[in-house]
Amino acid sequence: MGCPCALHLETDAEPIARAAQAAVVAECTRLDRKYSHYRGDSLVARIAASAMAGIEVDAETADLIDFAAALHAQSGGLFDITAGALTRLWDAQRGRLPDKAEISAALAVTGWQRVRWRRPFLRLAVSRMHLDLGGIVKEYAADRCAQACRDAGAVSGVIDLGGDLALIGPHRDGSPWIVGIKAPRASGRAAARIELPRGGLATSGDYERALIIDGRRYSHIVDPRRGEPAQGFASVSVVAESCLIAGAAATLAMLMGVEGGGAYLRGLGLPHLTIREDGSCDGDIVRVA
Repeated sequence: MGCPCALHLETDAEPIARAAQAAVVAECTRLDRKYSHYRGDSLVARIAASAMAGIEVDAETADLIDFAAALHAQSGGLFDITAGALTRLWDAQRGRLPDKAEISAALAVTGWQRVRWRRPFLRLAVSRMHLDLGGIVKEYAADRCAQACRDAGAVSGVIDLGGDLALIGPHRDGSPWIVGIKAPRASGRAAARIELPRGGLATSGDYERALIIDGRRYSHIVDPRRGEPAQGFASVSVVAESCLIAGAAATLAMLMGVEGGGAYLRGLGLPHLTIREDGSCDGDIVRVA
């Protein structure tokens, strides 16, 4: 998954714990191999290789694409899984800023309108287009892992994939888990805490995978219409009925920026915390002093 991953369980039954652990490792491995756009043998790579010829995808992938298409429509194009060429330009591992020519070339192969999607058939209308499902797959994986644990007999625990959380269930006494939200500019400190009995929490931010050049941070979350990183928020954390929904909302709020992101989350009625680049906070998640 390219991030620290953890499984927290409460159980007296060692066989259940071991079965849950094995199920989580297997599911994370499966989804990483299937959807990573850093792997040459992933389904995402096969889709890119098929390009204009098209490819038939499985039901799981079709569901994710349908979800992404709905987000694209609802966001006016801000959420766009065809932005793989752009996100690669702003990857922290590159170590340098892309130039205008590189951004223009990536924009030329970005845009959901260039995709022909008629479930289950997917065709990319231009070559060199790369899908990037990174905005939804990690959160989807957290939800899948939580369900895998429940299927293994676990009833109390938390899945944590790089700070994106999915609840298996509350503590065995029924009390909620107390979850901390990282302070973007203070390593090891919490900016806020919240009680979570169920559902999921996801955070989008510029502090884990940012490209830093001459002391300035450039987020890995890129506006697919401009080809430049989102600005305004250092992080956005959202609580929802699933980690997938929380993650999509957090990412969209990051892309909308300070002017629109907070209003968007308030309109959804989802508990959230936004932290600006200057450290100021807003939202209804309890802040830690």
